[in-house]
Amino acid sequence: MGHILHDWNLEEKKMLIAKAYDALPPDGALIICESLIVDERRSNAFGLLMSLNMLIELPGGFDYTDADCTGWLREAGFHETRVEHLIGADSMVVGIK
Repeated sequence: MGHILHDWNLEEKKMLIAKAYDALPPDGALIICESLIVDERRSNAFGLLMSLNMLIELPGGFDYTDADCTGWLREAGFHETRVEHLIGADSMVVGIK
């Protein structure tokens, strides 16, 4: 999911992750790519500004932290998660079913 989840409210984010989990085979992977907000909320100004933009443009959209996303993946049933910081403002969160 590339720059998808930030468009939706929390309930919808969790629903999309759960549907992805259900669709994956055992040991399948979900990769989420976003401009994640750093947990301490002190860096990645782009992610913070993107979250503000989502709040302005969409009724429920918002960006989120590494910890938020890995928590939602675990809640959906993913047994392994990791965050990889990519070039620029983007990061990916990987969840293994």
